[in-house]
Amino acid sequence: MSEAGGRVAIVTGASAGIGLYTALGLARQGLRVVMVGRNPARTERARRFVAERSGSDAVETALADFASLAAVRHLAETLLSAHDRIDVLVNNAGVISPHFRLSEDGYELTVAVNARAPLLLTSLLLDRLRRSVPARIVTVASQAHRGAGLDPVTMTRPQHWTPLSAYGRSKLCNVLFTRGLARRLDAKQVTVACLHPGVVATAIGDRAGGIAGFGWRFIKPFLITPEKGAATSLFLATVADPRPYHGAYVIDRRIAEPDAAARDDRLAEQLWAESARLVGLRASATAGA
Repeated sequence: MSEAGGRVAIVTGASAGIGLYTALGLARQGLRVVMVGRNPARTERARRFVAERSGSDAVETALADFASLAAVRHLAETLLSAHDRIDVLVNNAGVISPHFRLSEDGYELTVAVNARAPLLLTSLLLDRLRRSVPARIVTVASQAHRGAGLDPVTMTRPQHWTPLSAYGRSKLCNVLFTRGLARRLDAKQVTVACLHPGVVATAIGDRAGGIAGFGWRFIKPFLITPEKGAATSLFLATVADPRPYHGAYVIDRRIAEPDAAARDDRLAEQLWAESARLVGLRASATAGA
């Protein structure tokens, strides 16, 4: 079990890119960091990188494939059994599938990994976060949510699919999830915010496939580094008073206005109810403070 006085941060998708440098920044600030990854070897290499660069001996790993809801549930059980407090949860893991694929549970893969999995993980860890007052939930969204279309009923198997439309849809889900969760939480206990990290030179776009993947590889040398891309995640995870950012969409440490669809409270509630059903939760499972 983690020491009662030590702050604990969970970072998903921490084996590379933004997640890796988010974990590094949190370790440098003295938090016990759990780096969640899918591949055991890559995640362990990332842990060593963070431990060596931060000088911290409080860097751990946990494994989960977010394409499987059972794996997410197992991850939550592992984290809850290992840590008596969770102060920060950074939902960073993400994917762009180059081809239409279904997750282990039969849902379109990009939305399953980027939106369904973090909703389930957050919900399963929420009681522990509430007991660790004050706690924070930070979700990495994207400007890619702008212009995305979303029908909660058909989002698991949409009629019209491209790698980028699926990614935009998943990021719209992230912003709406943040909006819905903020209404269910007391900001004095747990704050929740989402962010656009900037256009970051990570490997995620390499897997977009086709013209999109080619274009990503072409512009990648001109994009910001993953270390700079982690700056807003770190800001929201550590800012002295996070309450002004509760429910907000943040760019470069400033509150920004998301797309109109991302401000639609009715759509947020429809998404919440359908998402909860799909991952096996009651829609009111995270209600109350």
